Order: sequence, then structure tokens, then C-alpha cells
Amino acid sequence: MLDRPRLAAVSAFARLALPTAGDGRAGVTVAERHPLGLATVTLRRGAETALRDRLAQSFGITLRSGPKVSHGDRVSLIGTGPRSWLAIAAGNDPSFAKRLGADLAGTASVADQSSGYGVLRLSGPSVRAVLAKGVPLDLDASAFSPGDSAVTLAGHVGIVLWQVDAAPTYDIAVFRSHAADFWAWLTTSSAEYGVSLDAPIA
Repeated sequence: MLDRPRLAAVSAFARLALPTAGDGRAGVTVAERHPLGLATVTLRRGAETALRDRLAQSFGITLRSGPKVSHGDRVSLIGTGPRSWLAIAAGNDPSFAKRLGADLAGTASVADQSSGYGVLRLSGPSVRAVLAKGVPLDLDASAFSPGDSAVTLAGHVGIVLWQVDAAPTYDIAVFRSHAADFWAWLTTSSAEYGVSLDAPIA
């Protein structure tokens, strides 16, 4: 029996070109987070206590209230709105959303988003200055700190943004259909500082 060609998963940013820093220095460093398992999690009415218990038991997650990041053993939840989160797990596991849905059955609705978003990690000495050009948030350390998240805009593109550490480092999730527009905004806004690309990370 002949082997049939298989379609490989391609990241949202795979075919986008990257300008390099002209003087060998870069104010912004970009790394794609890929591959990832992604899913939206929406709390079912009256199930908040049960969801918190299930997350603690299954993933070691202490669920934080509001627009915050909650980390667990294998899964992180990014607060995206009232009773809703973006769940993220490193690695190429096509059954991630299905297993998460089974683990949270009766407490939350889970929808696979693994091919729906691209996620970038941004760091470097000029990253706040770049984001300030298009993100209508106060990202000063006194107002937005590690573990904070927001659903906001970068230019005209909707994003989910969260701060990873105090360096500062940020992760940004973008709908796949908006990846090219976000990339154009990011590279244009970063041009004066220089941009470099790191290897993908999960």
C-alpha cells in the first residue's frame, strides 16, 4: 500500500519574513512559541468552586481571579474575561483540548484553539517602548507586572497579552487570520530599535 502524503502543522508566523538589526544589536527579540496546545475554557454557571477544585486536583493550578495567569504542572490559564480563560500547554499534543475537556467535564466548556492562534514571546531592552506605540495599556512595572494579562489591541489587531517576567518579557497570542497584520505592525514599530529572531520555544 502506497504511503500517502501527510499535511504538516504550520505555525501562524511560519512564512513571514523578519528584518534583522542593522548594527548587530537588537532592542526587541522575538521567539515564536510553537508547538503549543491551546483551548478556550468557559466556566459553566454555578460551577466555579467545582472548577477550582478540579484544576487544583488535575493540574496543580490555583486559579487566580481577574486578568491573571494561573500556572500549573502542565497547563497555564490566561484570564481573558469574566469566567473565561485561554489554556496553554507546551508540546504538539493533538488531543490536548479533548483531554482538557474531559478533565473539566461538568465545570467548563472547552474549545480547541490549537490552530486558531499564533503566540510570540517578546523581550529586549526596548520591548515596552515598542508596545507603547500601539497597545493602549500602561505597561509600566507599577501598573502591569508578571502574571498580569489583558485582552487588548496592538495597532488595530486584537491580541491577548500577558507578562512572563520582570525583565520584562511578554507573550502575545494573535488569531491566525491576523498574524500577518500583527507581524507588519510589530516589525514596523520595532524598526528603529532593531529586531532579532530566536529559535521557537514551547
